[in-house]
Amino acid sequence: MRVSLQRSMNFAVLTFALVLSSCAPALYLKTAGAQPAEVSGAYTLILYGARYSSDIENVAILAKEGTGYTFEVYAPEFDYRVKKNVPADEALAEAQRFVAFHYAFRRSQLSGILDKDGSPIGYEVRPLYSPLDFGYTDVLDIVYTLRDRKVTARIRLIRELERAPFREDRPFPFRFMR
Repeated sequence: MRVSLQRSMNFAVLTFALVLSSCAPALYLKTAGAQPAEVSGAYTLILYGARYSSDIENVAILAKEGTGYTFEVYAPEFDYRVKKNVPADEALAEAQRFVAFHYAFRRSQLSGILDKDGSPIGYEVRPLYSPLDFGYTDVLDIVYTLRDRKVTARIRLIRELERAPFREDRPFPFRFMR
């Protein structure tokens, strides 16, 4: 009976330790403005969005190869495409083309994704839209978290556009001109 109780206690402690380790907090990563000249080497190119003709939830992520970090998108696999080992100039050019497909696109913004030491481990290229169409130029809320050398990108529309009422005559709340 005593051996059985000891095994039960060991099992409980082990289970508790596993639960605690899986709940370890993730580190939120910062982004900072970057220049195209900073982008060098080879990258894994992640193209998120462009699922339909009026999709504004688009971004390109360039994950630097050889850093020891892996990138993933918190979304179904059919929402994004991945291309591995793409040279920097090709990755940046394709990212620029990808985010520019929407009619309200005005320009792109390049930002570095920084690790906990402040070194860039990747880049994001996000579209900036005409404020007359959506009320905001930057419509994306992107959060990068790091856990066990795995960077997870969570991409969604900003809260103001997520909560905006949909009406047939005005698909987006701030569409003034056509």
